Amino acid sequence: MSDPRPETPHLDRITCPADLRGLSTVELRAVADELRAETISAVSVTGGHLGAGLGVVELTVAIHAVFDTPKDKLIWDVGHQAYPHKILTGRRDRIRTLRAGGGLSGFTKRAESEYDPFGAAHSSTSISAGLGFAVARDLGCEDVGDVICVIGDGAMSAGMAYEAMNNAGHLKKRLFVILNDNEMSIAPPVGAMSSYLSRIASGMPYQDFMAAAKGAVRMLPRPLQEGAKRAHELVKGMTVGGMLFEELGFTYYGPVDGHDMEMLLTILRNLRARADGPVLIHAVTRKGKGYPPAEASADKYHGVSKFDVITGAQKKAPSNAPTYTKVFAQSLIREAERDSRIVAVTAAMPDGTGLDLFDRRFPERMFDVGIAEQHAVTFSAGMAAGGLKPFCAIYSTFLQRGYDQVVHDVAIQGLPVRFAIDRAGLVGADGPTHAGAFDIAYLACLPGFVVMAAADEAELVHMVATAAAYDDGPIAFRFPRGEGVGVDLPERGEPLAIGRGRIVREGSGVAILSFGARLAECLKAREALAARGIEPTIADARFAKPLDREMILDLVARHDALITIEEGSVGGFGSHVAQLLADEGAFDHGLRFRSMVLPDIFIDQDAPARMYATAGLSAESIEAKVLELLGATSMTARRA
Repeated sequence: MSDPRPETPHLDRITCPADLRGLSTVELRAVADELRAETISAVSVTGGHLGAGLGVVELTVAIHAVFDTPKDKLIWDVGHQAYPHKILTGRRDRIRTLRAGGGLSGFTKRAESEYDPFGAAHSSTSISAGLGFAVARDLGCEDVGDVICVIGDGAMSAGMAYEAMNNAGHLKKRLFVILNDNEMSIAPPVGAMSSYLSRIASGMPYQDFMAAAKGAVRMLPRPLQEGAKRAHELVKGMTVGGMLFEELGFTYYGPVDGHDMEMLLTILRNLRARADGPVLIHAVTRKGKGYPPAEASADKYHGVSKFDVITGAQKKAPSNAPTYTKVFAQSLIREAERDSRIVAVTAAMPDGTGLDLFDRRFPERMFDVGIAEQHAVTFSAGMAAGGLKPFCAIYSTFLQRGYDQVVHDVAIQGLPVRFAIDRAGLVGADGPTHAGAFDIAYLACLPGFVVMAAADEAELVHMVATAAAYDDGPIAFRFPRGEGVGVDLPERGEPLAIGRGRIVREGSGVAILSFGARLAECLKAREALAARGIEPTIADARFAKPLDREMILDLVARHDALITIEEGSVGGFGSHVAQLLADEGAFDHGLRFRSMVLPDIFIDQDAPARMYATAGLSAESIEAKVLELLGATSMTARRA
């Protein structure tokens, strides 16, 4: 797809943010216009997050023009809106490598630039981190100046943001928080009045402004005083609300138009000159601003594949198999049609988890709780305790955020919450922050938990049915991002026997025991080995907990060597198998055992196949492991 690069004479003069600081407002507007065009052009080539970045273009230019970055620390919450920031901070020449192997991260990343003081890809962390920088500054760290946190209205649905604000208000540290509100629309009269008041308030000490405002109200005729007071509180308390933020100890300014460059520059300059504590600037922006296809799209082009800049049409590879996510959603809908107690919960990811499909069919049984994984887990636990069958659908990487609730509110109480864990394993362009590397280890260690992994999309259908039928405690099933392997799907899922695996191919000499979606690679490795006269037995464990003890011990009894493989970190399935074998004395009699897991590193973004090659979990790696193991066995026999 062609990349029609825009003409950018003003942006071409910007090599770093310092180049912005001598420009006029008119020139900064021109830079912003060209920055928006350059962002659209780049993402049309790379794919990625587009709408959020387009919404903060003016804000990005204004912040860098007013503050002395990188000494002043600019922290982007989540970081997926930071593409314009990357272009302005010396990374424009690499912007078309976004999310590719060896290229720029799709999020902020400390190792990438001094202008990224804090890495982020999960939401609602910016205020906590920013307050940490502010404390470091005030305790003598000279390389920290002002601290600016940009957080979206969605991220403000997470409790962590309010925990941080409560602490910041208590400590009274100078800290700038910009609430990027791209959901709200300001009615023109109220918006104009609010912007006017914020401009005036930011230009004088806040208490002086409040005193002057109260004095002006007292000068009005008594019948008008009450109306003026109500009007003031309306402007101050609208949407999430200035009153709430001020109760938390922040001085509130806004709402202001986040696309009005002159307004933004005036307020930021005034506050930088005068602020003596934590302040919150409520900026209203439009997601996808300035690109009509994004503005017209339901998700404002939140995440896109490569696309045509002129038409906005996205280029997606033709699919021969449904995605695991869609298979999960459709399977859950079929189960819910038969059981009215099934409900679904997600934490601000209805589209990503497929539950938007469930919502269309059962809107009264679908609950999106916002970016609040802790609440999602305990909310599900409460519904389970009340007699419902909750399916809590959360990405592996995000379920980490609700782990205490998984332990305390679900596992200890033995409540039958069903965890549907999407994005298990490596996830490609989103990189290490979104990899589902740890859920096997952090769930299978919990007493009473059933942990499954789907080897293919047909197995996923059966695992949804298994979870729906299981009422004896918590149960989880994991599945990867992307398309299935193309197997035929059953008409209806059938509940699996808990803790029972299956033999997929019979062989001899060595057995490969797969847990999850590496099964297809195991079968490819077997084909390559067969050409060498080696035909391993291939088994699908299905369960990491409880283990199929009978099948595993039978494999050990009939083979000289056993290899486990999983798309997870050390401490997961392979560790449980090793513990079983040690307890049964299998290693006392010369068993050769290897466990293939994700390596002890965070693997940077790349095409998934290359990431798994890096991880040593490709078919070629499995073949090499078998040859290594059999070679070692042969040498031992020769020495004997």
